[in-house]
Amino acid sequence: MQEIHDAPLAPLTTFRLGGPADRLITATTDAEVIAAVREADDSGTPLLVIGGGSNLVIGDKGFAGTALRIATTGFDLDGTGLELAAGEVWTDAVARTVEAGLAGIECLAGIPGSAGATPIQNVGAYGQEVSSTITEVVAYDRITQETVTFTGADCDFSYRHSRFKADPERHVVLRVRFALEDADGLSAPLKYAETARALGVGPGERVPLEAAREAVLKLRAGKGMVLDPADHDTWSAGSFFTNPILDDAEFAAFHARVAERLGADAVPPAYPAGEGRTKTSAAWLIDKAGFTKGYGTGPARISTKHTLALTNRGLATTEDLLALAREVVAGVRDAFGVTLVNEPVTVGVSL
Repeated sequence: MQEIHDAPLAPLTTFRLGGPADRLITATTDAEVIAAVREADDSGTPLLVIGGGSNLVIGDKGFAGTALRIATTGFDLDGTGLELAAGEVWTDAVARTVEAGLAGIECLAGIPGSAGATPIQNVGAYGQEVSSTITEVVAYDRITQETVTFTGADCDFSYRHSRFKADPERHVVLRVRFALEDADGLSAPLKYAETARALGVGPGERVPLEAAREAVLKLRAGKGMVLDPADHDTWSAGSFFTNPILDDAEFAAFHARVAERLGADAVPPAYPAGEGRTKTSAAWLIDKAGFTKGYGTGPARISTKHTLALTNRGLATTEDLLALAREVVAGVRDAFGVTLVNEPVTVGVSL
């Protein structure tokens, strides 16, 4: 277990932003993770858990406490069952399941971060969410000081949410187990229209696994959503805002604002999100509120490839990023009466 004092945290995040931690511990086994968490909790030391750093906004002053970087490894495949250690690089794990001919997470290719973060956010993209394949999550409970196992149903998954996100200080994910599908080398049925179009098939059809993965990687790269150190459009947390989910009254009010601002013929994106609830597009809202691709003149700007990504152009501070985020939130609220919610976790700062 490696320990560094006054440790830079910016290099551990995809934003490449944030000040140092008083202490940084890198744990490579579950036992080391648990020992580090217990030590911090027993001494009353603030604890920041870091996986791949792809969903993290750390304040410029850094973190006054112990940062724990989870670097555990483990890819165990048994038939169609997969167990991943929390520190496994997610996109590499997806590639290995495709190589093994197993379907279920192939459309989650290219998502940065670690396996342990996937159940926290209920990571999803291009028609797939991990909640559809996760069978169990093994975690350390900081209250009972025990290792516990949750079934997929126990995780309380919903859109970009879970019991772990609802109570972020309680559990530290150690392992994630999945049930994949052997479909003779074919993908799961494609649910996302853009992916199906890119592959020249209809929604609901299956394609070779590698073709699905490559199509998703190409789509993500075109939006600056595949990490590339040379491309500042990828110095981001991916989608900075979640897609708003509105009840019937809120959606009616939103629809009226759209007609008032854009004309009676304007039709905002709308997707069913459960009884009496409708999901709309954060990217559409941002664009129609006047924040187009590349918006900004400072060191933090909207990506030139995707309006949902806020980026560090190389010399930004966290405060530069937050100033841009606040401007976008205020602009969308003024234009459409909808308040955007940030997807990344903020540390020592807030919008």
